[in-house]
This record gives sequence, C-alpha cells and structure tokens, in this order.
Amino acid sequence: MLDIENVYLTFFKGTPNEHTALDGLDLHLDEGEFVTVVGSNGAGKSTMFNAICGTFMPDSGRILLGGEDITYVRDFKRAKSIGRVFQDPMKGTAPDLTIEENLALAYSRSRKKALAFALNKKDLDVFRTALAQMNMGLEDRMKTKVGLLSGGQRQVVTLLMCTLVTPKLLLLDEHTAALDPQTSDKIMKITQDIVRERNLTTLMITHNLNSALRTGSRTIMMDSGKIILDVSGEQRDKMSLQDLLDMYSAKSSKVFDNDRMLLTKDRADKQD
Repeated sequence: MLDIENVYLTFFKGTPNEHTALDGLDLHLDEGEFVTVVGSNGAGKSTMFNAICGTFMPDSGRILLGGEDITYVRDFKRAKSIGRVFQDPMKGTAPDLTIEENLALAYSRSRKKALAFALNKKDLDVFRTALAQMNMGLEDRMKTKVGLLSGGQRQVVTLLMCTLVTPKLLLLDEHTAALDPQTSDKIMKITQDIVRERNLTTLMITHNLNSALRTGSRTIMMDSGKIILDVSGEQRDKMSLQDLLDMYSAKSSKVFDNDRMLLTKDRADKQD
C-alpha cells in the first residue's frame, strides 16, 4: 500500500546549516497495517510525514501509494487520498465554520464537483450518525463553530473529517500529545475503533513509548533520518519499554534523549 524507497532529503544544502533529514529511508506498509512511529527529537518522523503528504519534496528516491508514484505529486492532490491529524487541535479545521460545515467540506472529496458545500438532509444524517458514534455529544452541536470546541472535541472532528471519505492512508502526527491524559485515552480509543472498522492503513507518530508498543501491530523507531528498529509480532508483544530503549542504544550507540518520552516511560512504570 505504501512504499518509501531510498528517500533522501537534505535541508539548507551547500550551507553551514546543511542537515540530512531523511537518509536513504525505506519503509513498506501493507494494506490495513497500523504502524506506530517513535524516535528522539530530530529523528525525521515529521519530515517523513511531510514527504508523504507532499509538503517537502525529496532529493531522490520514490514514494508510492497504492502502486502509484506520488513522489512529486502536489500536496493538494495527495490530500484526496491521505488523511492527516496534527498535534495542534487548531490545525485541520476551519474554526469559523460550524461542525457540519467542516464535515461538508471534507465530505465533498467524494463528489465529482470540488467543494460541493451545499448541505442536504441526507448528508446531515450521515454526519449526525458518525458523530453519535464518538460518544461526545457532538451530534447535538453540529451548528457550533469548531473554534468554540475543546481540544479533544476538535481532534474528534478532525479525525472524522479525515475518515468520512475513507483515505488510502491515515497519518496521525502525535494527535493526542496536546490533550490531558483522560481526553487522550478517549481519543486513542476512538482512533483505534475507526482504524479497525475501516481497515485503514495507518502511521502514527507518538511520544508515548508504552502506547507505541501497545497500539497497532508494528512499531518502528527512527534516528538520523532512517529506520533503525522495526518490530512486530511476538517480538513486539514481549517487548518492555526498557527493551526498546536498550535496542535503540545498541543500534544508535547513544542514549535516547527525548525527555517527554522518558517521562512518559517513568509514569507508565509507576502505574504498572
């Protein structure tokens, strides 16, 4: 479904600030696979997402989605088949439009005419039913402007906008990191339900190592623009947080340096 083949991307090439963000990156995802992505700051996680979405164009290599070479396809064209939920709840929606208007814009991707904004009873019923399944009461607030919603409610609307028309690929860019723990857990459950019901091919960046090992069926770890660990199956099921950190140190010859992840690990250990 998704193939990233030997992708290189360097920022500020030829200057003192030259930085290799993606260093021969290779990754394959099967259809319906749910893969979590972890790595320290600057590992290349978000750069990989931006390359997949077309925000950044690689210097070399190929990116294929569903067998189609999208390496140099413009970002707005890729958006028709790639859904992305950002860490910032304000991204991905139009805050001055209502919930139903935002959903209508997203739903228009399934129509032959772009931005078919007109709302009709059939569409509204689809939106109301989908919102009701989220169990957050948003089906009764469809005329509320999105900018007035809480962070968790906005993320639910954004997630629904990305999946109302089933995408070929769903990218979750630390989409629960800005939420409080209770809301984060609720959004993660909603996310997993949607991914499972739609059989969505999904990549999820997370700073929560415990969540990374317990969500989906495969975990990859990035460092210096490449994948240094790729675990799944029984190996992943038996892996502890310390095992993951030890494997990172062995592969990269350095200690994991992301404070947020280490704090998450400490909190998870105290709950065990």
